[in-house]
Parts: sequence; C-alpha cells; structure tokens
Amino acid sequence: MHLQTTDGTGPNASAENSTNEPQYKTKSSALPFGQDIALSSVSGPTYLTAQTLVQQVAYALSDKLFTYSPESFDLDVAAKAWSAAEEKNASGFVTGVQSLETRHGAGSIALGYMFSPDFDLSKRHVPQTIVASAASLHHLRPTLDQLSLLYDVANPTALQVAAVDYAAETRAGLVTDYCSALALAEELGIGLVSSRSAFEVQHMSLLATLLSSVLPSMHTYDGITTGRETTRVVDVLNVSSLKRTYDAVLSTVKDDLSSKRLTNEGKLSKLMLAFNGELGTEYNCFEYHGHASPTSVIVVFGTVEASLSAQLADALAKQDVKVGVINVRVYRPFAEEEFLELLAPSVQQVTVLGQVKDQASVMDSSVTSSLYADVMAAINFQSMSAGKEPNVYDIKYARETVWTTAKMEALLRQLGGKPGETSEQQPPIELTSSETKQYTFWNLDDSKTTAAPIMIGQLLSDDSSLNVTVRSGHDNFAQGGAIRTDLRCSPKSIEAAYSVKAADVVVVADQKLLKDFSVVDSLKEGGTLLLRSANWKEEDVEKNLSTSLRKAIATKKVALFVLDPAASAKVEEEPELESYLLQLAFLKIARTDVYENGMKKLQAAGDVLESLAKDMDAALKHIEVPESWLTLELEENQGLPPPEDLNVNSFIPSDRGDDEPPSYLRTWTVAAKGLAFKEAYGTSAAVRPDLSVKSAIVHVKEHRRLTPETYDRNIFHIEFDLGDSGLKYEIGEALGIHQQNDKDEVEEFIEWYGLNPNEVVEVPTRDDSSVLENRTVYQALMQSVDIFGRPPKRFYEALSEFADKESEKIDLLMLGTGGNQEATVEFKRRAEVDTVTYADILLEYPSAHPSFHDIVRIVSPIKRREYSVASSQKVTPNSISLLIVTVNWVDPKGRDRFGQATRYLNALPVGAAVTVSVKPSVMKLPPKSTQPIIMAGLGTGLAPFRAFVQERAWQREQGMEIGEVFLYMGARHRREEYLYGEEWEAYQDAGIITLLGCAFSRDQAQKIYIQDRMRQTLTDIRRAYLEKEGVFYLCGPTWPVPDVTAVLEEAVEVEAAAEGKKKDGHKEIERLKEELRYVLEVY
Repeated sequence: MHLQTTDGTGPNASAENSTNEPQYKTKSSALPFGQDIALSSVSGPTYLTAQTLVQQVAYALSDKLFTYSPESFDLDVAAKAWSAAEEKNASGFVTGVQSLETRHGAGSIALGYMFSPDFDLSKRHVPQTIVASAASLHHLRPTLDQLSLLYDVANPTALQVAAVDYAAETRAGLVTDYCSALALAEELGIGLVSSRSAFEVQHMSLLATLLSSVLPSMHTYDGITTGRETTRVVDVLNVSSLKRTYDAVLSTVKDDLSSKRLTNEGKLSKLMLAFNGELGTEYNCFEYHGHASPTSVIVVFGTVEASLSAQLADALAKQDVKVGVINVRVYRPFAEEEFLELLAPSVQQVTVLGQVKDQASVMDSSVTSSLYADVMAAINFQSMSAGKEPNVYDIKYARETVWTTAKMEALLRQLGGKPGETSEQQPPIELTSSETKQYTFWNLDDSKTTAAPIMIGQLLSDDSSLNVTVRSGHDNFAQGGAIRTDLRCSPKSIEAAYSVKAADVVVVADQKLLKDFSVVDSLKEGGTLLLRSANWKEEDVEKNLSTSLRKAIATKKVALFVLDPAASAKVEEEPELESYLLQLAFLKIARTDVYENGMKKLQAAGDVLESLAKDMDAALKHIEVPESWLTLELEENQGLPPPEDLNVNSFIPSDRGDDEPPSYLRTWTVAAKGLAFKEAYGTSAAVRPDLSVKSAIVHVKEHRRLTPETYDRNIFHIEFDLGDSGLKYEIGEALGIHQQNDKDEVEEFIEWYGLNPNEVVEVPTRDDSSVLENRTVYQALMQSVDIFGRPPKRFYEALSEFADKESEKIDLLMLGTGGNQEATVEFKRRAEVDTVTYADILLEYPSAHPSFHDIVRIVSPIKRREYSVASSQKVTPNSISLLIVTVNWVDPKGRDRFGQATRYLNALPVGAAVTVSVKPSVMKLPPKSTQPIIMAGLGTGLAPFRAFVQERAWQREQGMEIGEVFLYMGARHRREEYLYGEEWEAYQDAGIITLLGCAFSRDQAQKIYIQDRMRQTLTDIRRAYLEKEGVFYLCGPTWPVPDVTAVLEEAVEVEAAAEGKKKDGHKEIERLKEELRYVLEVY
C-alpha cells in the first residue's frame, strides 16, 4: 500500500498496490526510494541515485562488470537485478555481472578474462568495467599495474569507484576515501575523473569510459551521502543515447587518439572538446568559482568538497570576499596549462585542500597530499616561464572529516580575508533557497515507521513541478541502531551535499533519540517538532522532555506536536499501519495542501486511510509551550550537549542478533555484552538508567521525628545532603523518592516462589512500561517490580491465564472482569479493606504460578513517590528537606501494613544513599516580593510553606521589601502535632510571619479548623488578599477545600459591599485561580 495519487508521475506511479502487503519494504538505500528500477526507466527526467546512474553507464556500455562490493554497500545491486532480468545493454546482449570478493589477487579474474585464449576478439573494443569501493583499490593495484603494461592489447577498462571505506579505528566508521584513488592514479598514471553532484555523475561515468580508450581510467564519486541520495535528474541519457554519444565522440576523436604526436593531456583535451560538443555541455578539466579578482584560491577534489566550496565561493563573491575555488574534475591526465589559465593575476596564495589517510598523517609535516604535489609542480613550472609564483600551501584533512557548510565557509572566509580582519559578525551563508522546504526524520532502525519519510518523498515526487531529494544515514552505535532521513523539496533543482541544518519540520519517531541528539539544533526558528510518543500524558511533558530540550524549544519558538499511536483505534487494531498514521500526521502539519486535496485522490488504501484520518484528532496533539520554558536553568553538571547529527557508520540497520521475547530470563552474559559493546547496545553511565527523569544520589543528613514516640502518628523531618550531586531545586517543587521494596520481604518472596536472585531479566522501567532494561531478579524485585503494591483488576484477569485449577481460573477471571455483582463487591473489599498485594494474590492462588518473566509483564512497575520540598536552596544551598508522615495500618487478618515509600524513608539511617529527582510544581511565590502570601496547610501540607517562609526571610536579608505573610495551620493536637512550631514562632518574632493562625481541632470540645481561624481574621485577609493583591495557597488533603473557598468568597463579597458594589464570590475566585492567585496542591 502506498500513499500514491492517481495522477502521479513518480517512479511508482504505475506500480500495483495491495492492501495485503501493508508494509513498505526498502531494498537498498543505493536505489531510488529504496526500490528496484528497470533499466529502461533510467531515462529523461526521473528520480535516481548517483550510484544507480553509475551502474547504468557501466552496464550499458560494458561487456562484463566485475564488481567488488561489500555486502551492505550495494554498489552493484541494480546491475545484478538487470542482468538477472536479462535486460539488454547498448550492444544488444546481456551484460555479465560477476560479484567478487575483495581480497589479495582481486582483479585477476578480470585480467584473465580479457587475455584468455577463448576471448571473443570481436569484443576487444568493448569496454570492461570494474565497480568497486575505494577500500578495494589496494587489493586491485597489482592487477591494474599489469593492465597498464598490457594496455595496448587490452580492452578499454574503466573503474567506477565509490569513495567509501570502513575505518574501524575512527569515530565515524564509514569514511570518504579519495586519497586511495589519487595515490593510485599518481603511481600508475591511470586516468581519474570526479563528479561534483548526481546531476553530472552519468556524464562523468561516460567520460571515464571514453577516456579508457586512451588509458585505464577511474571515475570516483561520494559513496556515503550524495551517491545514495534519491534526487530528480532531468537530462538522463537512456541506454541507446549513451551508446550513440559514446560512438559519436570516439568517431570524432578517432584519429587523435591513435596519434603518436599527442600526449595523453592533448588527447584528453580533444576528447573533452568532442564530449562537450556532443552533449551541449561546458565541462572542463578544472572548474573555477568565486571572486573575479581573488587574492587567494583553494584547490579541491571530491564530490562534497567541490559542491560545497563552489556554492559558497560564489556566495562569498557577492560579499566581495576575494577567494576562489578550483575544482579538479580530471586529476589524471593533469592538464597543467588549463589549470594555470584559471589562476587570475591577482592571486597571491594557492591553498590545496588535500585529503590524507588519517589524523596522524594530518599532523605529520613530512606527509603531503597527492593533489598538493601536482599543484606545486604546475606553479613551479609557471614561475620558470613567467616569473610569477604565488605561495602554495597544503591544508590536509583526514578521510573521516565530514565537510559542512559552516566548516567550509569558515575556511573560505579565513583564506579570503585580510590579515587581522575577523568575520565573526557575518551571518552564516544559507545555500538553500527560500523556496526549498526541508524536513528531517529521526527513528530507530527497527521501527515500523522507518520507511515513512521515503514514502512521503515518493508521494511528493508525484508533483512534476517539484524537485525532491531523500537521503538516509544509519548510526548503528546510537541506541542500538538509529536512522536519520533528510527530505527536501523545491521548484528548483536541489544540490545540497550536506545535512539539513534549518528544517521546517523535524519528526522524532522515538523519544529515546532525544537523549543522544540535539534535534532542535537542526530546526529553523519557528519550525515544528513532531514527536511520536505512545500513551502520552499532558502531565508527563516535563518527564519526557529534558530541561535543555524544553528551553531550546521555547528559545526557537518551535511549534510542538505529539503523535500518540495508542490513541488511534485503527493502529491498535493493526499495528503495521502506524507508518501511515505518521505519514498522515506529517502531511497534516507540513503539507496541508497534500493532506486535504490528496486524501480524495488516494487509491488502494481507501477505508484504511479514512479510518486513520478520523483517528488523527485524538492521536495528534498540539502541545502548548509555556513562556516559563524560556527561563529554565540548565543543570551545572549536565555535561556536553549531544551532537546535532549522527555518524553515518552503516548503510543498513543494525544486526540486533536473535530476537528473544521481552522479559525472558537470561544469564549474566546479557549484561556483559551491554558493558563490552556499549555503543551497539546503547549502554550509558547513569545513576538510575531505568528512570526517564534525571536523577541524583543524595545522602541522609538528618532524620528527626517531630511527634512523640508514644503518639499514633509518626511525622518526621528528613534532610538530605546534596554533596556533589549538582541537584538544583526551586521552592514549591517536589522531590521524587525512588524507593525500594523491603529487603526481608523480597528475600522471603524469592525463597517461597522458587526464584534464582542472580538471573537476568528484562523489566519495564518505572516511568515508561514500553521501555525495558536488564536487571537481576533480586534487583528487579527490590527496585522495579511493585510486587507488594495493590493489584488492579487487570492483574487478576492476566493471572487467570496461568491457573491450572479450573476453580482458581474462574475465581480470578470473575474478579478481573467484574463478571457479576458478587465479584465486584469482593474486589472492592480486597482492595479497600484487606488491602491485598500482588504477592498475596500469588500466594492465595498457588496453581497460578507464572514464570518471573511473566510476573514482570503483568505486575506494575514501582512508581516514584513525590513529596513537597520543605526548604529553600537559597537558605540551605547544600541540603533539601521533606516533611513525611508514615502510612501504616493493620488489615482484618491482623497483619501490619505499610506504605512502601514512607516505610522506606523512615528506615533510612543517617548517611544512607537515596536516589531522587525533582518535579516542578504550581506552588511558586508571586513575582513581586511585596505581594502578601496567605498559606493554609494541614499536617504535612505545611512542607512547602516552610520553604516559602525561609525564602521570604532570605529576601529580607538581601534588603528586599517583603509583603505580609499569613500562615494558617491545621492539626489534631498542639502538644503532639505542632509541626515546626518553634520555627514559626521565631519567624513571627522576627517579623517575617505577620499572622499565625493555628487550628488544633481536638484540643477543645468544639472542633476548630483552619477555615474557622480564617473567618476570625477576615478583615486581615481582605486587606492582604484583595487590597494588596496577595496570593492564597492551600496544601494538604482535599476535604477542607470547599470550606476554605467559601471563606475567600465571603471575603470577596464583604469587600465589594464595603465599596458599595456587588460581586459574585464564586466567579471572582475562579478569576483569581486563572491569575494564579488561588493555588491548590491537594491530595
């Protein structure tokens, strides 16, 4: 199934579509849109890759192709398909394609074929072609050396060489290798031609084949990016046109090529003249771009180098930067005179941008680039005849260097600038036209949606008024295998040998990639970020998006959208349709014209696409970006930002080995592999890698019980030493405690359930059940699996599948589904009265004995527990405090029950390490220090107000004027629960707290609550809250909210009456809520 319009003219416009095969499969990134293309279709304006065009020339004009392509490089993938389909070449027969291994003696078969006794001599004039990567040239050298010596009696032989090698010792992995071809051409004297872009790669392949009539010749081109990019080429020659051009050029220069008087350079000149005459082109051995009167010229060789430098030099010339670029199109034969003609009289310096093997060669002053030697020789020759000799310099770069527009622009500005002149103030040059739309897609390479950008590109290519380019790159060391796809479309031709830097839309199909890459860096200001995230919750936005990412989104004014595939009923029913959901979401955001108009024309998907489109309202969510994100402070210990682009180190997805169902028990070797091969397994060092939020380790500094030992409620103050954790927090925020289960209970469960505590298992992370991590069974039960938590209905239903006894199966199923009224009542009793745990249920139903990998699947993960911070970091910069009440009760069976988190905290000794994380809150001080604050807290709800009062005291110490501070606190008994009482009184004596209203409900016959204390001081509340525009806060349980709100409404109405007005108290309080002057944090 394809999103293909009925009037499309794209490469698959005539392809049959089938809903029986919903998954779009890409065969190879070396093919246009990843799909096979017939030899007859390589003609006229069409979408192709440079690599396909190279193979077309080789296949059309050759007798045989000898290919040396590593398995994933696919340098011969199209040619092999054409040969298997018995497609005829230009001579009317099927070209033989022999795929050979790159090893010692490579090329011998090709040489043996040409000089075998039974070789058909009538084919001696027909070219033979070797298709290879630069990595093969070292092994081919002996054969090429022999061929050069025997060339007078050999077939014309052309080499089509993708400039790519795999360098395991480099960070990049795949490297662009021109130095191997340059060195071989220099040492053996064979011809060498380079292509600047996909638009000329067919012509340069043809030129190299023609040049092979003079001497063995190579054509080299970028094999990593440009060579594999799908783009629209307008003037593609078909097989018969190639043959006609080939024969016509050779016929024109026939006498010149056999002349003994002409040197190889002379023959090249004649050949180039005839070649241009036949094609109507203006190719030269050297090509100049830049200022008309340059003082500095840089000489380059290579696809990306030539394309980038030429475009930038022309742009810099408009700014009067006196720099020029000479692109070496034909390196051998080296036409010195033609090269020297391009050097203007104004040139004072010639710089050679020469590639060498590695960084060691860059640093070694005794090593020079091959190109430098030829340029130096040519200029020395000129100086002897004309007396003019500009200075010549060699700027070397290693094969692993990736040239970007910024890097090349900086180099050209440096060369073209005047001594002492800086160009820092100059805005970076934008090579992409304003009409060009750019999109970037990030994904994991095993995702169901990896083909989505290719399919979108194919859909957009149906518009004949547009030019579309699509390029993908794999980084198998990021998250176990990541893929980035850049898509551009424009009414003009696109020559962009670089990654998208200012995308209109960036799509991130897996939010794990946000940790490894700065995706927003490649977004233009005001662009759009579309994030795919299953089961997205509005309240989780800060958990899912890091502080730095949120700040970057706000700074760039990015429009943020989230696509939740779990919200699509159709995708839940048929998960393989998720790719189409992503495509529709992208089109709705980025190309509304295609989405709205094209939906009516889409064929072969009919009901499916209509269903997905209906799901779009629920699945696609526009996330509001609050202004507060602009002022977020980045953490000091955050480290270096991640890169904005991936390292292209593969052409295929990562081999993840044998698939194994999630959560199966494994041995320790699983964890060992992750540690030994960190990049491939996405292993990273973190305090708690299972947590999606940024966590830190702190240590208990103080543990102080605030209620008497004899009192039935244990309320305690706990303070943590931050040490060197770098943890930062604001007042009003909450501290997440990542607690652990009780050690004795875990060991008891392991023993009676018959588990091996040291076995390794995959478990869902605490905060995202779709993310799995490796833990031992003991670690999982201690830190991850909420085995002593309360089970929901779905657990009973899931457990019923494992029950061997029919009675237990029925019982569990009835409880899980609420099969009847009795079962519903029983479930409620278990949950609210008996407070049973997962472990209790497993013990109660012994015939239901799931394996541990099933336990971690059906038992919920432990969630962090959050507590309001009871301190201000301005006052206690190296510590953070909490106010906790332990949760404990006795169930009907007489068993002691505990809240796991408070039990964990209460048991911590001084010095114990605790994993924590910070969660933002709505509880913030008003923007002006002079605004009054009115706080009402019940029990541990006083925690944030302790921080507020500390902050106000600090503000006054700094010389700020502070407003009135009212504190209403509620508890049962003054003697037992006057929490922080001495502190409040000290602050009152110091003039920080201006009103302290304590309500101890059970210290007298008539119960008194905080709303009563508030009503007693209504005049003060009217003054502070209404007249002075104060802010009211309530923290604690929910039950007093209506009564407290009623007091505030009364204050509003009384104040209005005093002014001779009438106001609706309810509506006014609602308005104050909107203005954040009535803030609730209740539970």
